[in-house]
Amino acid sequence: MDSEANETRTIDTGTAGPTGTIGTGPAVDTTGTGPAVNATGTGPAVDTTESGPAADRTEDLRHLRQLVARARHVVFDFDGPVCFLFPGSSAERVARDRAEWLREHGLHGLLMEEDRGHPDPYLVLSAVAGRHPGSDLVAELEERLTRQELAEVPRAWPTPYADVLVRTWTALGARLAIATDTSDRPVLSYLDSRGLTGCFAPHVYGRTPVPDLRLPGPHPHAVRRALNALGAAAGTSLVIGDTPADFAAAREAGTAFVGYAPNERGERRLLEAGVPRRHLVSSLDVLLRAVREG
Repeated sequence: MDSEANETRTIDTGTAGPTGTIGTGPAVDTTGTGPAVNATGTGPAVDTTESGPAADRTEDLRHLRQLVARARHVVFDFDGPVCFLFPGSSAERVARDRAEWLREHGLHGLLMEEDRGHPDPYLVLSAVAGRHPGSDLVAELEERLTRQELAEVPRAWPTPYADVLVRTWTALGARLAIATDTSDRPVLSYLDSRGLTGCFAPHVYGRTPVPDLRLPGPHPHAVRRALNALGAAAGTSLVIGDTPADFAAAREAGTAFVGYAPNERGERRLLEAGVPRRHLVSSLDVLLRAVREG
């Protein structure tokens, strides 16, 4: 999760996805030309591109399966692809608490006007770190955010199909890691609560090891660190994320990327960042079936 990704989350149940995104059911037709192909590749294709011929969703699914088949090392972002750590209004509540803490300490002026009241719980930390890098204030704020993240773990919403996808990939021999702007402590706490620690440990790279808190989202350093620790080559690696920051980290590391876009806003953000439409899925069920079929 990064400063662009925090919003009131609408959890996808895996029954349909945004138009043109590979999902598990028919996408809503907004073109007037007929229904979009479903994830099985058995329905008619419609034009989901900016211009040119109709997009062949069957071909997109084939490409996705090839992408998955090559993946021997998979790096997940945490908040989004694995779970929703701040579901509903939790992110706004945490951000307000953080801004209020600054106000109580006479530090509210550290935030730019546009930063105040922003629903991203990481934005205050990033804003303060940008103005006072390496200060005790940043360290205190980071620890405070970590405690809040830990408190949210029992309320986190598992991303549909994430648990079984992780277990299936592991059982088939893939090596997995997490690279995220969340602290590694709540990540490990969540994984333990779901019985997933063994699928990732010790390859969990959270916010604490990242040298520059001013850069929200998984810094490319975290992705590279994960890949190096796994002994992974870029050509056999895959990053799964839900934000432009995830895509940028994968691109800098030279790895393939699959974008998780459970709603139209997430899809639009990733498309605008340059993610190819055929690399987007609205449900992890699509990846799960690709893994099983590979």
